[in-house]
Amino acid sequence: MSRKKAFKAESKRLLEMMINSIYTHKEIFIRELISNASDAMDKLYFKSLNENLGLDRGDFQIRLTPDKDARTLTITDNGIGMTAEELENNLGVIAQSGSLKFKEEVKGDEKAENNDDISVIGQFGVGFYSAFMVASKVTVRSKAYGADTAYLWTSEGVDGYTIEECEKDSHGTEITLYMKENTDDEDYDEFLTDYKLRNLVKKYSDYIRYPIKMEVTHRHPKEDAPEDAPEEEKYEVHTEDETLNSMIPLWKKNKSELKDEDYNNFYQEKFYDYTEPLAHIHSKTEGTATYSALMFIPKKAPYDYYSKEYEKGLQLYSNGVLIMDKCSDLLPDHFSFVKGLVDSEDLSLNISREMLQHDRQLKIIARSLERTIKNELKKMLTNEREKYEEFWKAFGLQIKFGIYNGYGMNKELLQDLLLFTSSKDKKQVTLEEYVAGMKEGQDCIYYASGDSIERIDALPVVESVKDKGYEILYLTDNVDEFCVQMMTDYNEKKFKSVQAGDLDLQTEEEKKEIKEKNEDSKELCDAIKEALGDKVAAVRLTNTLKTHPVCITSDGALSAQMEKVLNSMPTDHKAKADKALEINPNHPIFDKLQYLFDNDKEMLATYADLLFTQAMLIEGMAIDDPVKFSEELSKVMAK
Repeated sequence: MSRKKAFKAESKRLLEMMINSIYTHKEIFIRELISNASDAMDKLYFKSLNENLGLDRGDFQIRLTPDKDARTLTITDNGIGMTAEELENNLGVIAQSGSLKFKEEVKGDEKAENNDDISVIGQFGVGFYSAFMVASKVTVRSKAYGADTAYLWTSEGVDGYTIEECEKDSHGTEITLYMKENTDDEDYDEFLTDYKLRNLVKKYSDYIRYPIKMEVTHRHPKEDAPEDAPEEEKYEVHTEDETLNSMIPLWKKNKSELKDEDYNNFYQEKFYDYTEPLAHIHSKTEGTATYSALMFIPKKAPYDYYSKEYEKGLQLYSNGVLIMDKCSDLLPDHFSFVKGLVDSEDLSLNISREMLQHDRQLKIIARSLERTIKNELKKMLTNEREKYEEFWKAFGLQIKFGIYNGYGMNKELLQDLLLFTSSKDKKQVTLEEYVAGMKEGQDCIYYASGDSIERIDALPVVESVKDKGYEILYLTDNVDEFCVQMMTDYNEKKFKSVQAGDLDLQTEEEKKEIKEKNEDSKELCDAIKEALGDKVAAVRLTNTLKTHPVCITSDGALSAQMEKVLNSMPTDHKAKADKALEINPNHPIFDKLQYLFDNDKEMLATYADLLFTQAMLIEGMAIDDPVKFSEELSKVMAK
């Protein structure tokens, strides 16, 4: 005779909250119940090891039995089972976890052998109740190992539960879910299909160490079936007892057992990539955080990688059970291209096992993974340069964003991974390689920015820097100049833009000479500055130009190229660089400007505007008024 018992008030509230809100995906009930079954078998296996019961790991299994007619799903295990008292304590009081208690007892038992071989998944005692998200009624038939009596726990949810004696031939637990009625929004019948159950086991419980079995129905077309035969007569139907999970995770195998082919196949199947990965990282770490990691660096960026839709993250497992498909906290943004997974038993999980607390262990693992990824990339750069350049082509932009977005805080981590095209042989070089090749007495790393290498090579100032024998780094991505400005220096060598107004490449004699020329031409420069208005912050003579009449330089931290990038963004705020128009006093155009200053101030203003526009076009900048430029050009040509 059974008597209905009520859940405690706090348990009732927790059950209501959990069923309705804690779990965001109803399908995870299968993960929770399978994990509980795995725990039950772990407990009995541990007991067998320490009490010589003669049980082997191969004796255990989990079975799924869907019944479409009865609309039930049964999960059966031959684990340690439960007594009436344990049913009362473990299922009658929510968050009273038998697995957690067992784990604590094992850890505290110094005499117990083989403690390391036991891995209890469930620790918080609420996963079982996820069954009520899909079931209107749940029964638990259980018989403890070595007991004579079995017991049946029955509940229809928050109203309470009953416990009574029942018949059961062998030890273990049998949980039966009576599925809820289908609604317009929910199809509970899908959890009774072979296809859905197989997919869910593969997704969440593929690496449970015990076999998860199910009778699977297969239908094969009959070759000789008439076309007008009834549908059921066109197929041969048979069932097979299949193991749904692979049981042994690849990442828990020894590296010596695995080949590149094994890693590549795993990556392509797991992460749906038709190309092999560029590299894999297989590591096991013990200490302050114990975890296994298997990570991959793809060959190509996904189509949505540089969009807001891209979602970074590693799969997170706890003892082979999938907890989260994409845990973004495990990857910094600068390594967001990495695919893979982490498996740890140290992570603190909240009551649902679905939401991971951002605890100390997670942060330790994340920091460790960041160092591991960086070291693997540095090793590739050193030993497999061609492969690294292939990686850089796909993801180099993200590394540079990592330095810029962190306001330089990731400089030490990422600076040795950077590649820039150099004016020397037009090949990509690291900053370390650039510094090693610097001329004696050179104290700056010179760079120039523009839309392309060809555009940069056409810049007037580049010509003079090359003439002095200095190597120049070409910055062609929008983020490049922002990146190097955040770094400020590399190995105590300052970054210096050749497009800056204070390039300082002259000898003392050259500096004295140009200073005198500027003093002599002050009135001319002032007149040109007045004609250009706020288009420029200054006009001056320079001796850095060779064949060009003028150039644009920047007097502040914001260059003309940075202004262009910032102003291309969809914001109301517009940036403005402090531009200077520098004039070559050794070019014939300078004599013409002096003549116009003395004889035709109006035409001087026209020349000033034309020269400024010419310099802007060479810089790759858009001009404000093409019509005016065309009219002024025609005016000068007709003169």
